[in-house]
Amino acid sequence: LSSPSGLTHESHKKDVEQVYLRCSEGSIEWMYPTGALIVNLRPNTSPASYKHLTVCIKPFKDSAGANIYLEKTGELKLLVRDGDHSPRKVYCFGYDQGGLFVEATPQQDISRKITGFQYELMSKGIASDLHTVSAPCRPCSDTEVLLAVCTSDFVIRGSIQDVTNEAEEQESIIHVGVNKLYRQKSKVFQLTGESGNWRGQIKTLLECGVKPGDGDFLFTGRMHFGEARLGCAPRFKDFQRMYKEAKDKGLNPCEIGPD
Repeated sequence: LSSPSGLTHESHKKDVEQVYLRCSEGSIEWMYPTGALIVNLRPNTSPASYKHLTVCIKPFKDSAGANIYLEKTGELKLLVRDGDHSPRKVYCFGYDQGGLFVEATPQQDISRKITGFQYELMSKGIASDLHTVSAPCRPCSDTEVLLAVCTSDFVIRGSIQDVTNEAEEQESIIHVGVNKLYRQKSKVFQLTGESGNWRGQIKTLLECGVKPGDGDFLFTGRMHFGEARLGCAPRFKDFQRMYKEAKDKGLNPCEIGPD
C-alpha cells in the first residue's frame, strides 16, 4: 500500500512525484491530490519477462480528484476519467504499453478528495482468461477442464447453495457449499458456524445466468482483486469421467485424486 499526500506539495501544484512499486499486487491511495504521480511498477522478476505481463487496475468506489493515464514516451492515453464510477470496472493493459500517470484535476477543496486504485500484475495468459470477451460463459472442453485443475488458484468440489444477482455490477455471486477442498490460494473458502461446514463465494458474469441446482460441481477459477472468479465448472460426475479417460491414456496433466 502506497499513500502519498498532496498536502506536502500544496505550494507546488505542478510537481510530479515518482512512486516505485515492487509488489505484484497492492494499492495506491493518493490523499488530497495535487500535481501528478508517476507510478512505476518494478516487479521482482527478470526484465526479460516484463513483455509477458499484463497490468490491471481497479479504482476504489469513491476515488476522485485525478485522471489516470497510460503514459509511454511522453504520450498520454486516458484510462480512467475523474468521476467515472463505472461499477467494479477493471482496466488492463500490457506492461510494455507504458506506465501510469495520475494527474490531479483542479479542485476548490482538495481536502475532500482521495484518488485510489488496486493493481495486479499477472501473466498475459491468465489475464486473457479473466477478461475474455468472446463467449465468456462458454462451457470448457475436457482439455480445458483438466488444465484448469492443475493451474487454477482454487479447485473445489461443491454444490450451489444460492445465487445472488447484482444488476448494477452485472455480476452473480455463487454461494458454494464445499464438499472437498483440493486447493485454494487464499482463504476464500472457510469453515463456518457450529456445523463445521466449509463455505465460500465465487463471482461470475450476470449474463451467464447461473442458478441454484442439485448435484455437485467441480469449481475452478482465479483470484482477482481479492475475489474468487469462476473459471471452468463442470458437473462433478462429468469431471470424473474426463479425469478417468485421460488417466487411462496417460494424458492427464496432473494428479488430483477426484474421488
